Amino acid sequence: MARAHALHILVKTEAEAAELKKQLAAGKKFGDLARKHSLCPSGKKGGDLGEFRRGQMVPAFDKVVFGKPTLEVHGPVKTKFGWHLIKVLSRG
Repeated sequence: MARAHALHILVKTEAEAAELKKQLAAGKKFGDLARKHSLCPSGKKGGDLGEFRRGQMVPAFDKVVFGKPTLEVHGPVKTKFGWHLIKVLSRG
């Protein structure tokens, strides 16, 4: 079964996610922004979700994690929890 290791930042609005993505593009560290802004408990760990299998996350999240290139920031991605920026560290 496919597995992945990803980081994410969860915020309430698409605009907030877009602004954070701009900050990442300007050189801010993903972990620092996750600790400061993410609404998910994983924010305390720099947004680190650890390793998980396909199907453990909501479909929109899974689609990005298992279908987009690794080591790039993807999003904003909308789920029932809010808006995510997702960075896939590894997949296998």
